[in-house]
Amino acid sequence: MEQAGPYLSAALGAYGAGVLARAEDAAVGATANAGRSILHAVWRRRSPAGRPELEAAVREAAEEPGDADAAAALRQQIKRTLREDPQLLAELAAQLPAAGAVTITASGERSIAAQTIGTAVTGDNTTIQP
Repeated sequence: MEQAGPYLSAALGAYGAGVLARAEDAAVGATANAGRSILHAVWRRRSPAGRPELEAAVREAAEEPGDADAAAALRQQIKRTLREDPQLLAELAAQLPAAGAVTITASGERSIAAQTIGTAVTGDNTTIQP
């Protein structure tokens, strides 16, 4: 759940309470789409009787993004589903990056990316003095 937290927060921030109903938007970042994917997988595995509880938790967490209690209630709903469906847990774990893994993306002219940068220069005619 700790690993999934940032993805869930991004999905709620991008889609709001409609996260379970919205189609994937290519303009939304990969993090939000991963969170939406997690929530959809959990929702599909819930019984029809259990879905309203999950939907209510999603709605409350989306309406109050800074409310730790609302986020905890959503995590509890997800954890309940994961306890009932170990196969889902394995599927979701496979979707998330490995713990401690670092993903770095850079795009655009003269963009740079690295986990650690000592010195970086992106300008023309630059001289670096020791």
